[in-house]
Amino acid sequence: MIKNKKEINIRGIAVTIFSEKNDDFICLTDMARSKNADDPRFIVQKWMTTRYTIEFIGLWEQMYNSNFNRAEFGTVKNESGSNSFSMSPDKWIKATNAIGIRSKAGRYGGGTFAHKDIAFEFATWLSPEFKLYLIKEFQRLKNEENQQLSLGWNVKRMLTKINYRIHTDAIKNFIIPSRISKIQENNVYANEADVLNVALFGMTAKDWKIGNKSKDGNMRDYADVTQLVCLANLENLNAEYIRAGLSQKERLIKLNESAISQMKSLMGNPSIKKLENKK
Repeated sequence: MIKNKKEINIRGIAVTIFSEKNDDFICLTDMARSKNADDPRFIVQKWMTTRYTIEFIGLWEQMYNSNFNRAEFGTVKNESGSNSFSMSPDKWIKATNAIGIRSKAGRYGGGTFAHKDIAFEFATWLSPEFKLYLIKEFQRLKNEENQQLSLGWNVKRMLTKINYRIHTDAIKNFIIPSRISKIQENNVYANEADVLNVALFGMTAKDWKIGNKSKDGNMRDYADVTQLVCLANLENLNAEYIRAGLSQKERLIKLNESAISQMKSLMGNPSIKKLENKK
């Protein structure tokens, strides 16, 4: 079973894509069905017999694969182009320790996959028209994923803002004395925000800004999903601690302990991973 599998439709051909470590691999077998629906493997093997293909995929491996067997590649390259030369994905992988082409077994989801750089080159060989539609649909898929990921992050960022309102209300009702200036009031809010910052991030907003002068926004804008979820929880906890009358020092110690405990639980939590990978 292929994880992180998606499909795009290229002129009536369902093409499978899977992601691995931020790289996308596209099914060459599916793409080859546009030329030969009965035996797409033959199309892939025919493409791999050309000298140009061997040179291209060999160059890709040399650029991205530190374990690529260059000596064996030299032998394959010298033989390519001759009438007796033949090559298959499995043979290429075993001979050169290639990573740009993957061969996956299985009735459902099996076939030959290639890194998108190589898959686009295969699409060129199939036909310029097929390549254009492939790029168009691939870009559409990536845009949708980015939009959904951004939406998911914004929702979680909004959650911390909503909880922050609960936090600031507690500060207003239990910490800020009456008849102080707006500047003094804002200083209290900022000071309490830094209680959360130190408890979770280990530094104040000012300290972060000094160390990240080239970045826009604040440290919370660069927080990951796990930190945002933890921050939302800490805001609620701090609001309760304020209402209970705990001193700032006592609250900071308790919040830091909670942050450590929560981060240990949240890191590796399947639900958090689903939020991070929501697409």
